[in-house]
Amino acid sequence: MTQEADAIVVGSGINGLVAAAELAQAGWSVILIERNAEIGGFIATEERTLPGYLHDTFSSWHPMFVTGLAYGALGEMLHQHGLEYRNTDKWLMASVADDGRVTLAHRDPERTVAEFTHPEDRSAYCTMLQRLGENRESIGGLLTSEMRSLALVRHISDLIQSSGLRRAEWWLRAAATSGRGYARRDFRGDEVDHLYAPWLLHAGLSPDNAAGGLMTSLFAATLHGAGLPVVAGGAGRFLAAFDSLLASLQVQIETGCEVERIVVENGRAIGVETAGRILRARRAVLASVTPSALYSRLLPESAIDSDLRVEAARFRHGRAALQVHVALSQPLGWTDSRLEQVPLIHLSDGSASTGIACAEAEAGLLPRQPTVVVGQQYLLDPGRVPAGAAALWLQLQEVPFAPRGDSAGELDTTHGWTAALAEGYANRVLDRIGRHAPDLRSKIRAFDVLTPWDLHARNPNAVNGDPYGGSAELDQSFLWRPLASLGSHATPVDRLWHIGASTHPGPGLSGGSGHLVATTLIRHAERGRLGDE
Repeated sequence: MTQEADAIVVGSGINGLVAAAELAQAGWSVILIERNAEIGGFIATEERTLPGYLHDTFSSWHPMFVTGLAYGALGEMLHQHGLEYRNTDKWLMASVADDGRVTLAHRDPERTVAEFTHPEDRSAYCTMLQRLGENRESIGGLLTSEMRSLALVRHISDLIQSSGLRRAEWWLRAAATSGRGYARRDFRGDEVDHLYAPWLLHAGLSPDNAAGGLMTSLFAATLHGAGLPVVAGGAGRFLAAFDSLLASLQVQIETGCEVERIVVENGRAIGVETAGRILRARRAVLASVTPSALYSRLLPESAIDSDLRVEAARFRHGRAALQVHVALSQPLGWTDSRLEQVPLIHLSDGSASTGIACAEAEAGLLPRQPTVVVGQQYLLDPGRVPAGAAALWLQLQEVPFAPRGDSAGELDTTHGWTAALAEGYANRVLDRIGRHAPDLRSKIRAFDVLTPWDLHARNPNAVNGDPYGGSAELDQSFLWRPLASLGSHATPVDRLWHIGASTHPGPGLSGGSGHLVATTLIRHAERGRLGDE
């Protein structure tokens, strides 16, 4: 095992994996360090309930990855190393209200809008998608470039030149608008709000946070364009493909190793210390950690300004999350039979109930009517369950890390997330599903709950059970991510780079920050070689 490489990558979540692969592909020697026994961050597949049931323990859906630049750079090689996707060209998703009202979205936007009540909403929805299509390169460039760079200026200029100042300004307004406000302003009916208000939770937002208007457009375009790809055989196969690719590129992977500090000499990061060893980096150290971990724990006090350390300590984390994995003897008999063919369902009344649940969670209360994300991945990938069986992947993104009470007044939160509280809250969630699938209880063979404490134990970047690496509200995104004084992946320490969900472009499985930093380093190295010549 070598003790030195061109680059050391700390953390093997999606961004660490992407950065390691792209640097190695460019000829860099790379050491990838992971504190857990396995690589992957919030990517894993396990038999969490019963033998034969493969559950994606954390993340599952890959539309952001397959539409991102990292996939463009690595996708072909990953497929050569065993990656396969399963997808749908039919019904994508649905939202189900408490009164039984169902709003559906199809891969085909025309099929989707055919369900809308108001004709003008049908044209408005298609116009929304068309607007993004016309500005795809500029908007994509804004989301995948360093925010404080000449590249950002170029993309803004291109947007204005191609669309005109007034139409370009529309995007700025969308970024300042909440999802609830955007749906109310641009649509007469409630179908768009019903479909996409719950999706904002997947971006770490609530229906009343700024940037929801922009994210509504991005989610809609991404889902219609890419569908809901899941990895054949479970998300763990995604890691297997990366593991094989990294091995072929001679990346040295060290698991079960926690980095204790980043070694800095003369203002330059020269390596990391782990388990009493110093691993040296000739060119760069990339850290996929939170700002507080980077500037308060890993770096020596002498390496950074005290004001920056204070600012990093004030980095805000968002709501916690909880997951329930359910093994079923048979597929559910939904009251609306169309849901039997829909891979992803949200139980929500739109901004109305989701907004209340977010407010309750942020007040430290267990929501009375939580928004429930119901994944039926087995519809796309039947091999994940025994023949004739089914499974549910349930995600709850509106829970407090340290509950102070229960909005319904039913559950005892005195001792926090005990096994009894986890089971009690899971039963609330299952009861909500059961109102729309009356045979649920008779078909449950087993279920497993992952509390916010379990998420934090698995991934230290999930501070307070927040799976999105920090609040994604507008004041902590884009120009101001990770920090208002440091909206860049470069750090004040020479050759130290910050990647991960806490950095731009934020949470999700795109691998965006890992790709961006890797390509920046490769480009700088190429320029250096040309200069030497």
